[in-house]
Amino acid sequence: MKKFTFLSLAVFALLTLTGCEAIGTIFEAGMWWGIILVAGVIGLVLWLFTRSRK
Repeated sequence: MKKFTFLSLAVFALLTLTGCEAIGTIFEAGMWWGIILVAGVIGLVLWLFTRSRK
């Protein structure tokens, strides 16, 4: 019984750890898209602000 419990726990850990790695990669890509979008919006606002002052 102990061997079955350890084996099922090991299989469960292997399956969930690969899922966590995939989720981490997705969130990392999302973070970079967020940074790029925020920088773009700030650049657009600054461009509009300097254009309106002329």
